[in-house]
Amino acid sequence: MKLDKQELVRMLRTQGDNDTADKVEAGLPDEIDTDRDAGALEGVGLDRTQLMAKLAGGGFGSTLTP
Repeated sequence: MKLDKQELVRMLRTQGDNDTADKVEAGLPDEIDTDRDAGALEGVGLDRTQLMAKLAGGGFGSTLTP
């Protein structure tokens, strides 16, 4: 799945997860591919399962693409 970094950062900040949002801003590309960037996501504390749960609970915008 691909998603926009700024959308992810905004969602994390909305959920109060500012530390992770800061790490995402600093360490991930503008377009995040959950498969390609799995290691980087884990490095900031988001494994694929956690990310999917956050996205489901956060009402992520329409910038997700399969």
